[in-house]
Amino acid sequence: MSKEEERIRELAHQIWESEGKPHGEDARHWEMARKLAEAEALTPSKPKPAAKPKTAPKAAAKPKAAPAAAKPAAKKPAAPKKPKPPAP
Repeated sequence: MSKEEERIRELAHQIWESEGKPHGEDARHWEMARKLAEAEALTPSKPKPAAKPKTAPKAAAKPKAAPAAAKPAAKKPAAPKKPKPPAP
């Protein structure tokens, strides 16, 4: 079996599972998978990201101090309670 056929089989299986594993839809799933595999083959592959350096530059290694505005605000003090009026 070619790599293309294997990919179509994988995609058809994924489609079948995603639809709740219905019976009698294998031809439709296979056709959908074939079209997806064809589209994948036509899509240019993305270049791999460049490898990150093992050590960070010294300037980036120092943590920066947080700005004063970023600190959480202190709680407001509770309002003083009003005295109760005298009982009659």
